[in-house]
Amino acid sequence: MARITGKRGRIVKTTKKRTPKRPGRAGVTYNLNILLIILLACIGVVFIRYFIVQIIEGDELSERMQKQISSHYSLQSPRGEIRDRHGRPLAISAMTKSLFVDPAHVENPEKLARELSPLIDVPEEEILADIEVGGGFSWVKRRLDQDEYERVASLIKSEGYVTCLGFRDEAKRYYPNDVLAANVLGFVGVDDKGLDGIEQAMDPYIKGEIKETTLVTDRSDTPIFDSVFQKHRYNGDYCKNIELTVDMTIQFLIEQELDKAMATTRPHAVTCIVMDPKTGDVLAMANRPGYNPNRFYDYSQELWTNRAVSFNYEPGSTFKAVVAGAALEEKIVTPWQYFVDPGYIMVSGRRIQNWNSASFGTITFTDVVKNSVNTSFAQIGLELGGERLMAYAKRFGFGDYTGIDLPGEGTGLLFEPEDMVDSDMATTAIGQSIAVTPIQLVSAMSAIANGGTLLKPHIVKRIYNADGSVYKEYNREEVRRVLTPDVDKELVGMLEAVVSSGGGGKAKITGYRIAGKTGTAQKIRHDGAGYMEGRYIASFCGFAPVEDPAVCVLVIIDDPLGIFYGGQIAAPLAGNVFAKLFRYMKIPPSSGEALVDTSKKLDE
Repeated sequence: MARITGKRGRIVKTTKKRTPKRPGRAGVTYNLNILLIILLACIGVVFIRYFIVQIIEGDELSERMQKQISSHYSLQSPRGEIRDRHGRPLAISAMTKSLFVDPAHVENPEKLARELSPLIDVPEEEILADIEVGGGFSWVKRRLDQDEYERVASLIKSEGYVTCLGFRDEAKRYYPNDVLAANVLGFVGVDDKGLDGIEQAMDPYIKGEIKETTLVTDRSDTPIFDSVFQKHRYNGDYCKNIELTVDMTIQFLIEQELDKAMATTRPHAVTCIVMDPKTGDVLAMANRPGYNPNRFYDYSQELWTNRAVSFNYEPGSTFKAVVAGAALEEKIVTPWQYFVDPGYIMVSGRRIQNWNSASFGTITFTDVVKNSVNTSFAQIGLELGGERLMAYAKRFGFGDYTGIDLPGEGTGLLFEPEDMVDSDMATTAIGQSIAVTPIQLVSAMSAIANGGTLLKPHIVKRIYNADGSVYKEYNREEVRRVLTPDVDKELVGMLEAVVSSGGGGKAKITGYRIAGKTGTAQKIRHDGAGYMEGRYIASFCGFAPVEDPAVCVLVIIDDPLGIFYGGQIAAPLAGNVFAKLFRYMKIPPSSGEALVDTSKKLDE
């Protein structure tokens, strides 16, 4: 304290100011440490929370987020085309709009159903049922027509239904030729799945490409943008195009003839197959009555069935071509061997008589084939025996799948040799008591036409990748040799005589050499117990021209009204088919003489 003396000698006290004491270095360090601990604790909390969110709960939270802000759906590209052997389209696809509803965002279901129903031709009750499903998605109508789409789009815009109605792209299948080759092509269901025919058999190849994508939406499910970060996933090897062996023009010509046959003979059904006997390619395959695959749901399931590959029936006398070949191959008969026909014979208590109930007297084996003499064939069947009969039937492809590229193929029905009695051998030799399929029979006749080699039948020629390159090609495929060339030539000569001067004469075309065999068989009862009274199947199977076979034709008329003999109704139909094929394929008239001189006398 200082003393200061004033002017008058007073002493005044004064106080000295003190400087504040500053904290030392240790204090600063302490404060920093506290702050650091707090920061580290915060970072630790953040890290632990990050670990929990990203590692422990990451998948669950990510899934929850995706559900909240995005919608997942599949994009489908068009199904591959089906074309004929010349590249002409038989089945094509186009992208269409399918309508869906978001039930969670429908404010007035009755009003929506009432306004939407007349635009898409769907009853209000069905639309209300779709809405009652609940959730965020329900189909209303798949694959709208263009005018339906435009009407609904206008309704959505005018009534503000953008939050509850929407469209998705889907492929729709079209068959531009309507009923043409319907049983071959089949049809496609609403989920782009092939349900019959080539559509079903080749479904793994031609099914449309499926891509999964994500659409980012806001809280009200309104689309924001298509996420560029979501990679499209390609599921499988799809979208290939199929080229068939079928010629569209031949198919059209055949179906024209079948329509005429349905009108004239009024049968239950008619089937025709045209095959190239040198390759096994099916050039045409048709059934009547048919259906339109564009509206397959309007027809009974029976009409969807391709009878050409699935129909099991007794072949009747057309099977005699196989039996004759077996007898010649086994040297049981020769073309000019004599037979005495009594008109009928009894075998194991069963009466077997000729188709005309008459006797042909003493005739050669060539005439036996030409006139389809049952008694003589029954005797040949007994001499061949059950084991050889069944062995040759199987050698010609009966009793097993041919392996054609179509679903629903049947195998027919043969005997087990050890179970056969004499009457079974006799009736089998005339084409009764066994069952075959049309594709089996035309393949067997084609084997006779091509020199004695059974070929695997094909109706698919090539499979193409989307870029046009060939993915797979089906070529001639030999199964086995069924007859030696010399025997086959003798048999062809006899079958030519059937058409030139025998029971198949109504299949004859002037200027052309045609070989074949007619058939008439009673229909088996549906329960398999005997035959239907007065119900028959008439057929003809043959090939031409004999000197260089280009086509093999099978015609089957199931349960005609009135005349039922194959030579009377099936042979003329086959003749009309041959005539059209010769013109279209530009096959020149035949040259050379018949292989068998049918004017040869017995005493010669």
